[in-house]
Amino acid sequence: MRYIPHTEQDIKQMLADIGVQNIDDLFDSIPDSLRLSDTLQGLPESLSESELTGYLKKLQKKNATAEDYSVFLGAGAYHHFSPVLIDHLISRGEFSTSYTPYQPEVSQGTLQAIYEFQTMICLITGMEIANASMYDGASALAEAVVMSNRVNRRTEFLVSQAVHPEYRKVTQTYTQGSNFHLKEIAIDEKGKTDLSAIADNLTENTSAVVLQTPNFLGTVEEYASLQEKLAENGTLLIVVVAEALSLGILQAPGVHGADIVVGEGQSLGLPVSYGGPYVGFFATREKFLRQMPGRLAGETVDQNGKRAYVLTLSTREQHIRRERATSNICTNQGLCALATAIFMSTLGKQGFRELALLNLRKADYLKNKLAHVPNFKIRFTTDTFNEFVLECPRPVEEVLSALKQERIIGGYPLEPHYPELKNCLLMCATDLNTREDMDRLAEVLTTM
Repeated sequence: MRYIPHTEQDIKQMLADIGVQNIDDLFDSIPDSLRLSDTLQGLPESLSESELTGYLKKLQKKNATAEDYSVFLGAGAYHHFSPVLIDHLISRGEFSTSYTPYQPEVSQGTLQAIYEFQTMICLITGMEIANASMYDGASALAEAVVMSNRVNRRTEFLVSQAVHPEYRKVTQTYTQGSNFHLKEIAIDEKGKTDLSAIADNLTENTSAVVLQTPNFLGTVEEYASLQEKLAENGTLLIVVVAEALSLGILQAPGVHGADIVVGEGQSLGLPVSYGGPYVGFFATREKFLRQMPGRLAGETVDQNGKRAYVLTLSTREQHIRRERATSNICTNQGLCALATAIFMSTLGKQGFRELALLNLRKADYLKNKLAHVPNFKIRFTTDTFNEFVLECPRPVEEVLSALKQERIIGGYPLEPHYPELKNCLLMCATDLNTREDMDRLAEVLTTM
């Protein structure tokens, strides 16, 4: 909707109706010393609509997109193909203008979409219940840590260093006002979490262990052996999935004993989009239903016996006594969750698996290709999904700069988060990376 300003006549009529002479009279309560007496310095002259449109288009042309460059950057935001069907459906008025479905009788479409999203998240994670979505993967992990404390009242957490560094930072921010102790578990020489260190650091006060798979270094974690020991200790297992598409071929975390599974759904139909908005997912076991943050859409029947959908559980402080609230999450990423539900519905179970396999094969091709580039080497020779660590013979800033000159966006520098991985890049290949793009990357690196 375009902005239509009030006319002078509109303004005079409104001022007359409320009994003041001019707009300045509305601000009589503000002392003159606090008022701006002159125009703001440095602001340009106003523009007409056509001039402003032209100016913004010039700014837009300065931006480079994934259509202009070959992109090998992942690290939590993945460039996947998104069917045009998604944009078409989520742009329908009943979806793009929907808000909190407090009145189920007029919100059946929105509630059904949420319900189906929850169902699909349960299917891919192997869990029993899922909520209506979270803000993003990072906040979902932070909420999982807080929930673990509600479940067993313990305050120590063992967090793998292979969990996304930004997820760990958000979790630290969430919990810094509490008496929680977040202890990091080191990564071994294979790029995996040191499971023996987890066993050695378990105490009677360990609330949960936090792992990510595939982890931030792209490595697939093998954590099934933890299940029995954690259960004996009364410690929960939180599994993070930053690349949700990997669940198309990896066994569901629920199968390996996860108590809470959280993650980022961006790769399921959402664009990279400068880092957001994304959609976090949160799934857990039914016995923890009352401790789960966010809200839950459920299925029932109406007075005529027909299927109907309602908000079954909503434990925000707005709805129940504040001291009993599980979270201050006030809404869910409804439109983004709808997009991911449409994406998974469009692909179906077999298509979801085939797309995951395609990503695996693309990354495997790139990894093998770069392994033969002189002076470069693959840092960890272990199972990965669509990301892996490439060790460079020179500073990564120089490598990335040289690649950029060839219109290639290289990987993610790891040294700021992992000092021991000096001159290492986290490389990513998805379904949108062609063989020609990958061969060209190898050729450019060969010249360095």
